[in-house]
Amino acid sequence: MARRSALSIRIVEGKNLPAKDITGSSDPYCIVKIDDEAIIRTATVWKTLSPFWGEEYEVQLQPGFHSISIYVMDEDALSRDDIIGKVCITRDMLAEHPKGYSGWMSLSEVDPDEEVQGEIHLRVEVLGSQGSRRLRCSVLEARDLARKDRNGASDPFVRLRYNGKTQESTVVKKSCYPRWNETFEFELAEPAGEKLCVEVWDWDLVGRNDFLGKVVFSVQGLEAAGQEEGWFRLWPDKPKPTEDGRRGSLGSLQLQVKLRDETVLPSHCYQPLVQLLCQEVKSGRQDGQVHLVTLLDETATAECRQEVAINLVKLFLGQGLVKEFLDLLFELELAKPCEPNTLFRSNSLASKSMESFLKVTGMPYLHFVLGPIITRVFEEKKYVELDPGKVEIKDVGCSGLHRVQTEGEVIEQGRQHLQSYLGELLDAIVRSAPACPPLIRAAFRQLFQRVGERFPQHQHAKFVAVTSFLCLRFFSPAVMTPKLFQLRATHADARTSRTLLLLAKAIQLVGNMEPAAGRAKETWLSPLLPALQQGTARMRDFITRLVGTEEQQGEEEGEGRPPPAVLKEGLLLVHKTRGKGPLLAAAAGKKLHFCLTGESLSFGKSPGAERIGAIALGDILAAEKVEEKSFGSSHVMQVVYLATGGQQETAYLQCKCVNELNQWLSALRKVCGNNPRVLRSYHPGVFRGDKWSCCHQRDRTGLGCDRTRHGVTLQDWSDPLEPAAEAQRLFQHLQGLRDSLRDKYWELLEPEHAQNGPRGEDAALPEGLSRLLAVLAELERCHGRAEPPRPPAPALLRLQT
Repeated sequence: MARRSALSIRIVEGKNLPAKDITGSSDPYCIVKIDDEAIIRTATVWKTLSPFWGEEYEVQLQPGFHSISIYVMDEDALSRDDIIGKVCITRDMLAEHPKGYSGWMSLSEVDPDEEVQGEIHLRVEVLGSQGSRRLRCSVLEARDLARKDRNGASDPFVRLRYNGKTQESTVVKKSCYPRWNETFEFELAEPAGEKLCVEVWDWDLVGRNDFLGKVVFSVQGLEAAGQEEGWFRLWPDKPKPTEDGRRGSLGSLQLQVKLRDETVLPSHCYQPLVQLLCQEVKSGRQDGQVHLVTLLDETATAECRQEVAINLVKLFLGQGLVKEFLDLLFELELAKPCEPNTLFRSNSLASKSMESFLKVTGMPYLHFVLGPIITRVFEEKKYVELDPGKVEIKDVGCSGLHRVQTEGEVIEQGRQHLQSYLGELLDAIVRSAPACPPLIRAAFRQLFQRVGERFPQHQHAKFVAVTSFLCLRFFSPAVMTPKLFQLRATHADARTSRTLLLLAKAIQLVGNMEPAAGRAKETWLSPLLPALQQGTARMRDFITRLVGTEEQQGEEEGEGRPPPAVLKEGLLLVHKTRGKGPLLAAAAGKKLHFCLTGESLSFGKSPGAERIGAIALGDILAAEKVEEKSFGSSHVMQVVYLATGGQQETAYLQCKCVNELNQWLSALRKVCGNNPRVLRSYHPGVFRGDKWSCCHQRDRTGLGCDRTRHGVTLQDWSDPLEPAAEAQRLFQHLQGLRDSLRDKYWELLEPEHAQNGPRGEDAALPEGLSRLLAVLAELERCHGRAEPPRPPAPALLRLQT
């Protein structure tokens, strides 16, 4: 059994941000921190006070996380980036919105006294008998404290306050993981109504000390418990009141945030549900009966249909039945009253499932096809415009010979550029049939055949059915927003964005197979019509080849296939340390190309060069971040592994940005998470001289001073399949729909059948639905037995904020 939390975050846009640059504008981006650890950085949107990001992320978290903070920053090329403001969302706030929060949130100022993080290890107890009792507090250690000094660390000490008296610990220099092991005692006041306040401060030689957080204990609660020991989260002081006039003056963010807490049972608990769904798919559609998949489609709301589709696709991929599942959806969709020119244009379960299937299985193919043309558009930055209402007239020619281009010249020049881009894109698509994954080709082949059988008088419809997914739901959105499909690391500027929009519109018109219809809506596309008509003919030939027989597919094997997909690859700088493992000996101070596959983490001098060495995944013990002060960079990770001789070694690898750092950490943690030898603690610093830079321990092989974060990962379309997790999410969705499933069944049943017999809870239901309801009830009982008892309430007081 595993407990996990999944957080979905969509940062939509900002508005009314303050200007931070002398130009009267800003260059905003967002940093997302989970419990004060930076997880995500959005792209920078240049020169705007109302940025649009539209970036969406899903993060797997430790179940005990507390809050999410989203900082809006202004990027500066020559100085430190400015903080515009922040939004903080606590776990309790998300718990109040089980279906997720969506809306605008005002930015607030960043108060240094509220920017606290980390935990402190304390043991607090009441000693002695009546009349001579003492309050003893043992301050043991702390971890992950806020960095307040320029050296990337702090000089922490502890201040204890009780009953008007104050005591302080020693100062630990240059450490965010201090160890004190000091004990303090106070005479216990009678009655014990006072509170014990434990504060952590950063000592400064010049200026005032910086506040690092505090913990407050109820002594009355301690008397009842006798002793309280553990790691306690540090909390900020009471926030300063905000003047009404300042509220909202920093602008606001539009966010969509949803927290999903899951208890994933052992996989055998979900076998009845998985087997039932597989049997329903294998049985296919039967005339006169309401299929269970139809009930799932009809009872899913528009908000959750996408999530249900993804879960079903991944579940059937794991069972080897995704082709049969999609074929069943096509058959059920085509059995409904429909027109050939509007097939699969709605957001039905069939449309959403096919769209999700393409993203789960076809992202390497998408990058193979679109990568070169997207790179060319970004690098050339050509001005492309066909709409006379949006044409910008500009000067051309050399110095002294300027003349103004006419509108017609600008449009003709734009047409030539766009036609060149479209031609290259169509060339890449037409050549890509052999490179398309066999599973995708098989799904399109089924769709092509089903639509052809359903509309024998409209043979044009089967081509449109394929392109409605491939072009309109896969290629075109990726061309329009390449950042969201990992084709680019940044958003396009205004000029490039317009070019991409026109190129996406062109590929949509080609996919519609009727370019003249698009010209009727937007007459300014007329100059592109010959190229669109030619593209339509080429697209038709491509679809014919794509859905060819399996024998034809076998003959094409190996033609123009994309290179073997890897989980993660890129150039990383290897930092020099005391270790003498193979990585460090071969590449200290150099940049190497690292490649992570399902077997190992290998490295070489360049992408095509011979591999210098490799670390087997089974030998990787941890992948964690490194303190900024260790190497002067906040983008360094450490890979702890077992070397050939069995000794533990660490490779320190520097990434170029926070996103690349977290992507590498996520990829490594996913493939190594089930390794039985993974570490539970680690050192976020380095061992230099005779001690660790983080906690100053002198034992090089001793236990680490911070917890490893194996469970914190960024979700990606290429993630390994987790059948138990997907089954649990389907159970969560279906759990509250038992009555709706029953009611929808009677509603969809044909009238001649529906008139016979009662429709109440005792009415006879089809075998599939009856078994589903029984399986859901049994899973609910399993969850009830698996719920742990609630822990006793701690003596720690929740601060009033």
